[in-house]
Amino acid sequence: MLGLPEVITVALFDLDGVLTETAVLHRKAWKKTFDAFLADRAGGVDAPGFVEFTDQDYLDYVDGRPREDGVRAFLASRGITDVDPATVAAIGNGKNDMFLVSLAEDGGHAYPGSVRYLNAARDAGLRIAVVTSSKNGGPVLEAADLSGFVEVRVDGLEIAARGLNGKPAPDSYLLGAELMGVEPAAAAVFEDAISGVRAGSAGKFGYVVGIDRVGGGQAEAMRAAGADIVVNDLDELLPA
Repeated sequence: MLGLPEVITVALFDLDGVLTETAVLHRKAWKKTFDAFLADRAGGVDAPGFVEFTDQDYLDYVDGRPREDGVRAFLASRGITDVDPATVAAIGNGKNDMFLVSLAEDGGHAYPGSVRYLNAARDAGLRIAVVTSSKNGGPVLEAADLSGFVEVRVDGLEIAARGLNGKPAPDSYLLGAELMGVEPAAAAVFEDAISGVRAGSAGKFGYVVGIDRVGGGQAEAMRAAGADIVVNDLDELLPA
């Protein structure tokens, strides 16, 4: 009744863009941060060398990755390799400051379809964990009033403390399964980011669900990355 194989007993949900609408806040904060950096480097937004940060850049290089991994991946895509670790950290921290202001102003709203799915999952006895690269996992869950659903949370703070590789490596999801006391084959991964879908596939989880919130070629890219199924909203997995 949950659209999952019978062997699945644990659901490992990404947070931003899967359960909550906060991926939009992240994307806007990244754009402001990177555009300011790129403009400063080029000599202004009207300079010939300035090329703005796009939604596709977010999807390709930043979405789902730990903060500083995303900074390095995007800068490398623009051929920028001379940035020191302190600058990488400053870019990431500046973005996070913007995100936290937006979270305080706008709130961390949950997708209604995700709330319906979480209620159905809990009623059916499916155990629930959140696995997110964000270091703001706790505040986002609280803002969206979703903490009561979550048995285990693996977030960016835990990933950094344990020295784990971020998505697309499967480490964070493997830790989530371990903390829930199951093998990967008994857990389903729910992701809106290509990096997260790749992580679920690399970890050999029992089922990988892609959630396409952006359209275009995203669903096809998710299938190519290893998604077993792609939906536009979680409640599409529920019976009509």
